[in-house]
Amino acid sequence: MALLSLTASHHELDLDALERLSTGAHSIGGSAVAACDVITGAVVLATCNRFELYLDVDAPLDGTGVQHATEHVARMVAEASGVEVAEALASFRTRAGTEVAEHLFAVASGLDSMVVGEREIAGQVKRALETAHADGVTSSTLELLFQTASRTSKKVSTQTTLGGAGRSVVALGLDLAAAELPPWPQVRAVLIGTGSYAGASLAALRALGCDDVRVYSQSGRAEEFAAARGVEAVTDLVAALEDADLVVSCSGARGRADAARPGAERREQAIEHVLDAAAVVRARERAAVRAGEEPVARPTVVLDLALHRDVDPRVADVEGVLLYDLATLAAHSPSIASELVTQARTIVDEATRAFEETRLGRAADTAVVALLADAERRVALEVADVVALREADGDPVEPDEADEIARGVRRRVHADLHRAIVAARAEAVAAAQAEERAVVADAQALVHEAAAAR
Repeated sequence: MALLSLTASHHELDLDALERLSTGAHSIGGSAVAACDVITGAVVLATCNRFELYLDVDAPLDGTGVQHATEHVARMVAEASGVEVAEALASFRTRAGTEVAEHLFAVASGLDSMVVGEREIAGQVKRALETAHADGVTSSTLELLFQTASRTSKKVSTQTTLGGAGRSVVALGLDLAAAELPPWPQVRAVLIGTGSYAGASLAALRALGCDDVRVYSQSGRAEEFAAARGVEAVTDLVAALEDADLVVSCSGARGRADAARPGAERREQAIEHVLDAAAVVRARERAAVRAGEEPVARPTVVLDLALHRDVDPRVADVEGVLLYDLATLAAHSPSIASELVTQARTIVDEATRAFEETRLGRAADTAVVALLADAERRVALEVADVVALREADGDPVEPDEADEIARGVRRRVHADLHRAIVAARAEAVAAAQAEERAVVADAQALVHEAAAAR
């Protein structure tokens, strides 16, 4: 069994490419387990700035099984997203063994985020495991991996101030918007979406003093979301926009809708945005007529926090409207003090070592069992020698006395054995890690060769 991850994020791809690649991401994990016989478990982590697949692969450590799993998943991603197989293969970075745990723990702790130290990612990692578990496509190793990631994230949060120093995507967006808005208690906001980011956005708005928030959702869940949180649900988005100072859109509805379309059909059909430029123009024209103004004096700030853009980019061309998307937020992401990152990284490294010792325990335990068996043979031989010597001198050893002699010899032998066990475990773990690194390097080379040949 081997851990394998295929990761793509804002570090390697621009957001447009990442958006295309992750279309249909929610279905990939289950499909991979069902369709590929060497994949025994899968967890998909898809957020506003990353698309990552974590796989438990039952394949020989010769690179062939890893390559097979990688190419199989890349083909599924290509089919779901409409990109070429070669593009999907080239977009992912492949990791195996220790690198998988180290990367995920850093991600869960906010160290790999667009906004370093963000808080939302910990919940997204937890929900990714919950989804895979509910779908019945996880494995015991992946369960342990993601549970350890969540514990590591919590430890970073409680033992460092990284989370407080870092900014969430939502908080950063609201900070940028604030410069163009009235004081927060006077802001009229419209929230598009009812998912986790919508909840985080509403909480952030309230913390700033903005209580005039209306919620819109294409999915029909606005009423339930609004009732549970004491805000107003709206069904006419254009009407709601007429007097809005701020629009926060984070539904990701385009990604879900596109996922249901076959690849060929996806390329032919136009993709509709949740909020298009025409709707914003109509809303501002209505507001101008109602106020007797030409044009509307006050600006409208639109935050598009969805990876699969909710908002038509042409909204930015509408007079009086400011559009901030994820690319804008990435450009304004604050830097974090290096000592905080170092503290968090130390916690991640410690968690990775502990996880790997547990995961690779089988290989290490084989070496330890061999040492213990050898020690018992030594004990038996020494006891036999003592008994033989006594008997040769005419001093037979009674059974109880033989047991006492054996216990004394065993204590001495096992005391000498401790250092050997520690060294054997370390050597076995290092050998397994080196083998996995070699396998993933070979697999990556084979995958790149296959991508280049297409």
